[in-house]
Amino acid sequence: MQCQLRNGTTAVGGALGYPSTELFEEVAYVAYHFHWPHSELMNLEHVERRLWVKEIVKINERLNAAGQEEDEHR
Repeated sequence: MQCQLRNGTTAVGGALGYPSTELFEEVAYVAYHFHWPHSELMNLEHVERRLWVKEIVKINERLNAAGQEEDEHR
């Protein structure tokens, strides 16, 4: 992908400054837990996608804690 920058030069690349492995991990994580389509996840801004990842982490932590409490009471 090539784009023209404001200063008149051109740059090659996609999501500049954001490692693609992290992008794929975030998309896979949210898709796995929320079953959202790829196109919708890719259209999210980085900040919003990271917020959803953090929310999923909190949900999983609460569920795991509740499961551990149940195991302790058996």
